Amino acid sequence: MKKIWTRFGMLAASFLMTGMLSAQDTLILDKIIAKVGGEVIFYSDLENQLVSMREHKMPTGKVETCSTLESLLAQSMLVHYAKIDSVKVTEEEVNSEIDSRMNQILAYMNNDRKLFQDVYGQTVSEMRDQVREDMERKLQGERMQAKIMENVDVTPSEVVDFYKNIPKDSLPYYNAEVELAEIVMTPKVNSDERLKALDKITKILQQVRGGADFAELAKKYSDDGSAKNGGDLDWTVRGNFVPEFEAAAFQLEKNQISEVVETDYGFHIIQLLDRRGNSIHTRHILIRPQITNADKQKTINTLDSIRHLINVDSMTFAQAVFKFGDKKTQSYSNNGRMINPKTSNTFFETADVDSEIFFNIDTLQVGEITHPLEYRSPIGDYYYKIVQLQSRSKPHQANLQQDYSRIQQVARETKKNYAFSEWIDKHIPNTYVMIDSSYQTCPNIDRWQAKWMGTK
Repeated sequence: MKKIWTRFGMLAASFLMTGMLSAQDTLILDKIIAKVGGEVIFYSDLENQLVSMREHKMPTGKVETCSTLESLLAQSMLVHYAKIDSVKVTEEEVNSEIDSRMNQILAYMNNDRKLFQDVYGQTVSEMRDQVREDMERKLQGERMQAKIMENVDVTPSEVVDFYKNIPKDSLPYYNAEVELAEIVMTPKVNSDERLKALDKITKILQQVRGGADFAELAKKYSDDGSAKNGGDLDWTVRGNFVPEFEAAAFQLEKNQISEVVETDYGFHIIQLLDRRGNSIHTRHILIRPQITNADKQKTINTLDSIRHLINVDSMTFAQAVFKFGDKKTQSYSNNGRMINPKTSNTFFETADVDSEIFFNIDTLQVGEITHPLEYRSPIGDYYYKIVQLQSRSKPHQANLQQDYSRIQQVARETKKNYAFSEWIDKHIPNTYVMIDSSYQTCPNIDRWQAKWMGTK
């Protein structure tokens, strides 16, 4: 009889890998359903993938169950050979990926760590530790797959052939779409407001040095979401704070309090609560200088001037992005071109365009630029942007003239998938594969049960 046990860790890992886990999820009685080399696939691995699909209203019948299992077999094959080929990921890379996922979930919860613990049954730190091994495997597999397909590309003639081989009645129709580029600027704090904030935090530091309770002062004065937790920032690995904050925090001894530290966010007082290797547990008090109406207007005027320079051909939009734009925006390294988060390409259906932008580009001609638009970040910071309409298309059936880059991307991905499939077929005969008998009727399972040659 196979050993059966309960594994919350697998459920937690699935939460981080897929971002799908609700408070109503229950523990899964687990068992091994497949092995690929030294890698093991559990029933919960398969079931958690199907749960995610159900939450996205996708079918999860036998066909989908079998194809999901085959995907898990392929992932396990990647991890198995990543270990054989010594494909490594660093601890920092694993920690960074975990923290990125965790911070995203915490943002949805308004950084309420108690709510996180109530929902998932573990603290943020415990969850990080729980999923570390699974995240390392995931990153190893991704790196191995990238290695397999790193030299796969398509020539222009292959793109044309790929397009010609698509039946005409199978060519997709695209709705009306636009391509957009932006220049983003954040108002700079003026010297008077900077000095006011510095004076305020200097007086708070004097209270801390005089024995006042750090957490109570953070609750009373700190200008960020951690205030309600007494400034507690929990455990964080090296590389996740801005450089000035991190440099000061890692120099502290346990329970030591820093001098005033200035970052892009404002002025901080930092206390180191504990340290574990490259991880530190800190709390802070943040005082943010105020942005005045004059500071905002100065930014608006600057963007208007940049818009004028582009309109009179003194510089291109891309040149203006690199000279004046905010380097921290995603579009900065893409010549200002905005990426549609739904599709990961530069095309936006009109329904996907931010309403503020949509109403400002609706009457523009291609190449024209909006007047400065005002926005606020999730933490309340003001920022401004000008947006250029770079292309506009009417609804149409896919064609090489209008959609070459899209067709090229699909052709490239198809070729990569073919190369990956060939790699799988090549390695199956030399890899030990075991699949539970309950999945033997899956249509493609014979592919994975080619006679294992073993080692001679």
